[in-house]
Amino acid sequence: MKQQFYTAIIGNPIIAAIKSDMGLRDCIEAPEVNVVFVLYGEVGTIADVVEQLKEAGKTVVVHVDLIAGLNSREEAVNFIARYTKADGIISTKIELIKRARELKLTTIYRMFVIDSKVFDNMSHHFAEQADIVEILPGLMPKIIRKMTRMISVPIIAGGLITDKEDVIQALDAGAIAISTTNENVWSM
Repeated sequence: MKQQFYTAIIGNPIIAAIKSDMGLRDCIEAPEVNVVFVLYGEVGTIADVVEQLKEAGKTVVVHVDLIAGLNSREEAVNFIARYTKADGIISTKIELIKRARELKLTTIYRMFVIDSKVFDNMSHHFAEQADIVEILPGLMPKIIRKMTRMISVPIIAGGLITDKEDVIQALDAGAIAISTTNENVWSM
């Protein structure tokens, strides 16, 4: 895992995830937020979104799969690395994770654990090619605990986390951090 990202997480294990310009504004004004997952944007605006967050002193990770105008090929990662100041990427596509690692970006492999088949078929090979694995939904302490035993990379719990109890349960289960769009959780 990249040291800057890890240091930011240690400072505050709650990651702000933003899906709109309003979320961007609120995140910039939140001094307790160290790390931001950008879950929106388009090819023409993502550099500006990242720049605003960097100017506010945030560590920024872009969910490359969600940027309109970028395709799901390695060129999308090349674009993020070359034209933005992002510290890393999130993707559900292992090819993009591999390319981002080659470019020395922090990589977060996002997995949706929607049923036992996904969990049972989880490939260590895929998950361990990333610096971090983010599992969604994050309200599964038992699954988080099992995954921390199965893979050697750190885990972030994301999705549906709405209160302090959710945060504590995810962290107690072994997640290094949680990510949420819920602004009330950002300041916990």
